[in-house]
Amino acid sequence: MARPALRVDAVLVQAVIAGALSFAHLHDLAAAAGQDGWKAWAYPISVDLLLVASWRRLRSDGPSRLAWCWFVIALVASLGANVATAGLLNLQHVPAWLRILVAAWPALAFMGGTLLAHSTTDHPAPEVPATTPEPDSDREPVASPEPEATPAAVTEVQETPALAAAEPVPTPESATAAPAVPAPSVPAALVDHARKVSADHQARTGSPIDTDTLRARLGVPPQLADAIAAQLA
Repeated sequence: MARPALRVDAVLVQAVIAGALSFAHLHDLAAAAGQDGWKAWAYPISVDLLLVASWRRLRSDGPSRLAWCWFVIALVASLGANVATAGLLNLQHVPAWLRILVAAWPALAFMGGTLLAHSTTDHPAPEVPATTPEPDSDREPVASPEPEATPAAVTEVQETPALAAAEPVPTPESATAAPAVPAPSVPAALVDHARKVSADHQARTGSPIDTDTLRARLGVPPQLADAIAAQLA
């Protein structure tokens, strides 16, 4: 099997050249500021590592003020060394403020690296949907300012008329008496709703509900209202 030919990546070569030049500029500036020997070589490594660490934090955890702050600090330190060694600054007589900055850089870089390595990213907490409490069947009904009607129960009663009972056969003794009117049958659901309406009226007014008010609240005929009131008594 033939080996693939080595390909030179122009972007990678450009990155290596730019990194080497920036490394040399940082070394020269540190040496001019009084950091000789291995200390001058450690400065460019510290600046580049802080720059890479902050950029990696931005790429992995997303934008954050901490990562952007230390990225800008490391970038300013690198660019400042490149500009300072371009002939704008006399490296034989470095000003005192620059010596102070170079001497304070290790503590600053150590603090930035520690914060980037051990701090957690603040992510917004997920929103919890508001849950509606289920109605408790054992709880007593709460008085409401306006009466609530149940059109479903009323419609059921209106659409389903009560079945008429068989007419009794008159006897000779009661032939002249008026036939008794059968009481209409009341659905259980309507009776339960009537109890709730009666309890609501009792809680709001302090007195039991009368038949006329019950008939108006339920919207039922008078005979059916009388039958419901008899069952509520």
